[in-house]
Amino acid sequence: MSRFDEEIDRYGTHSVKWDMMERIYGVPAQDGVGKDGLAMWVADMDFRPPTCVQNALQSMLDHGVYGYYGDDQSYREAIQWWMQTRHNWSIDAKSIFTTHGLVNGVAICLETYTAPGDGVVLFTPVYHAFARTIRAAGRDVVECQLTQGEAGYEMDFDAYDAQMTGKETMVILCSPHNPGGRVWTKEELQGVADFARRHDLILVSDEIHHDLTMPGQTHLPMPLVDESIQDRLVMLTAPSKTFNIAGAHCGNVIIADETLRARFAARMMGLGMSANSFGLFMTEAAYSPEGAAWVDELVPYLDENRKLFDAGVNAIPGLKSMEMQSTYLAWVDFSGTGMTREEFTNRVQNEARIAANHGPTFGTGGDSFLRFNFATPRARIIEATERLQAAFGDLQ
Repeated sequence: MSRFDEEIDRYGTHSVKWDMMERIYGVPAQDGVGKDGLAMWVADMDFRPPTCVQNALQSMLDHGVYGYYGDDQSYREAIQWWMQTRHNWSIDAKSIFTTHGLVNGVAICLETYTAPGDGVVLFTPVYHAFARTIRAAGRDVVECQLTQGEAGYEMDFDAYDAQMTGKETMVILCSPHNPGGRVWTKEELQGVADFARRHDLILVSDEIHHDLTMPGQTHLPMPLVDESIQDRLVMLTAPSKTFNIAGAHCGNVIIADETLRARFAARMMGLGMSANSFGLFMTEAAYSPEGAAWVDELVPYLDENRKLFDAGVNAIPGLKSMEMQSTYLAWVDFSGTGMTREEFTNRVQNEARIAANHGPTFGTGGDSFLRFNFATPRARIIEATERLQAAFGDLQ
């Protein structure tokens, strides 16, 4: 039995994923009287992090004094070690900024490099927090819709070039892609770099899912694609998705260019930001050989869950789970059922009793989709596919 097979009851623990699904999706969680909803929406895993992370927290508790964190050299060295060892990416310790998660990192990038009314380009459908943060900052979302090819989503730069008006100042890339699961090729990433250069855009590359590539896939960090893009490149990474520690709200903005770095540092200083010590201790512990061994055990487990979920979903006429190469998020297209969005969503939520993210929240191109999180014990994946097959049984 894998460590990931343990079913941990998260209900009643202030878990957004489990405790909020009834309020948001109308799917009740378990309460002992027949409520048995499955939470497959928020992008966190139902697994405990590696023991090294737990031990780091226990050491803090044993010490019992939670003062300001100082001397972050070992923390920065852990990040450097991880990026070099896992991604062949060498970074300067001075280039690392720590933010309260990567949505916060995106928000600071917007404040630093754009102005109200500027256009910010997204390749949609894409992670919903990007658009929400852009609009809240008073910037305009410019949606460049991805096309569907044999390998999943693809980019059409000729179409995107034609959309540009000159008001755009930034493009945000999700690499690997959420929700489509694409691991972009070197040629595709070069296309993004060239697009940013043609239109004089700051390129923010969110690579939070970079450790969770399926067997046979290799993620390529943007700095390794085109070194000349560094003067407009801002990298976003975090241990949160990899190690299931999103609640620590610890992300890294990595900026090689000194001019861009100085601007970002000034903005952080102006916002009075400093890091949460719990997140720093957890990150340093995770980015270690023990953490790496845990990830090497996790990814094959996720891959088997992916295969099970996709096989179960794709056996239902009219449903198609997009072939994914990374992340633990299945992107399922219901357009083949001929149903309205309201009808297929109702079946998933009220008949299958599963909470999944609604496709339209990811922007243009997401209307016929739901996103399912399969980073949960395998028994729940089997249960979910059986429920979906029963909910759409009349199509069989």
